[in-house]
Formats: sequence, C-alpha cells, structure tokens
Amino acid sequence: MNTDLGNYRKSYEKQELLEANVSDNPLELFQKWFHEVDKNFDVGETNAMTLSTLGLDGFPKSRVVLLKKFTYEGFIFYTNYNSEKGQAILNNPKVCLSFFWPAAERQIIIKGQAEKIAENLSDGYFESRPRGSQLGALVSQQSATIPDRAVLEERLKELEAAYEGKDIPRPESWGGFIVKPFEIEFWQGRPNRLHDRLRYQLDKDLNWNLDRLSP
Repeated sequence: MNTDLGNYRKSYEKQELLEANVSDNPLELFQKWFHEVDKNFDVGETNAMTLSTLGLDGFPKSRVVLLKKFTYEGFIFYTNYNSEKGQAILNNPKVCLSFFWPAAERQIIIKGQAEKIAENLSDGYFESRPRGSQLGALVSQQSATIPDRAVLEERLKELEAAYEGKDIPRPESWGGFIVKPFEIEFWQGRPNRLHDRLRYQLDKDLNWNLDRLSP
C-alpha cells in the first residue's frame, strides 16, 4: 500500500483570532466558541472531544468521548472507572482534551488534571440518562475481552427482565471525571498556514496568562 496524500490541501479563510477580541478567562472564550459552533455550523456532535491519556503500558492513547458539562472549574465527562481509560486516569491524572470543529476551522487543546466528581453528581447524571443507556452501563465491563457480541445481547435481556418496572442503580464503577485545566490553546485556521494560536496558562497565583504562538 502506498497512498500519497500530499495534495490534500485546504485554505482556511473563515475567521480570525485576535488578542483584542478575547476574554481574560479562557473558559469564557471556550463557552463563546462552543455556542458559536453549535449554533452556526453543522459539525454533528459539537461536544465530541478527543481524550488523551498515558496508559498503564506506558503508551499514550487517544479516543473520542462526549463532554457533558463545562463550568469555570473544568470539563466533565463520564465513563467506567474500571475501563482502560478510567484506570489510566486514576494512575496518571494528567490528561489532554482536544476539540476539532473543521467546519469552523477551529480547534481547542486543553491540558489538565482529572479527578472523580462527587458521587451524588454522578448519581444525578445517571438518573437523567435514557433507560437503555443505564442498562448499557450495567451490561458492559468496558475494555474487558469478550468472546462475541451475543454475550452483550444476552446480558442486556437478563437485565431488562430483572429491572422491569424498577429503578436502575448506578454502578459504583461508573461515574464522572472533571478535567481542571491549567493550559488551554485556541487555534483558528488562517490563510497561507499562518494560523492564529492563542495559549492561556494558569500561574501559581491562579491567574491566566495569554501568549500568541507561532503557527
């Protein structure tokens, strides 16, 4: 196999990112960008983000997860704590999140520290999920090896019968992480590959410092 992608090119010309037009707090700029993209561009799932962790095997690994809430404190998503990603985070909580919205020619890269959220918050979100998703969290021992899909289908039938007419409890192994950022970079595509890159970094006094990076 020999596939040359050298001629895949696109000129980024839609918008600009200038220091004079951004907030002192990157969480406010994140909120602005998120809502602009969600409202004005067809990107599918605006809250889809790539989560990168350092695995127990020493290798980095990235996968797409869904952002479920963001606040001034950080970014919240949910997973099985016993999964490969969950164990990687618990072993090394330094993670990276990235959003890529090609229709808006924008991306955001976030470095932060992940920690479990309070159990009552995980309970509240679990209760808000569709019943099928609740059962799915019970069915799947995420990242564990299984012989075939039939194992999952059979387990789902068993649980549907067991919990018919009953509330479904949140598994103790399932819940939320919040990523508390210490660095956030905003990237806006520009012509001639001279992209705008603004980086916010949190200092020891918990103030955000802003720099422009060369593309």
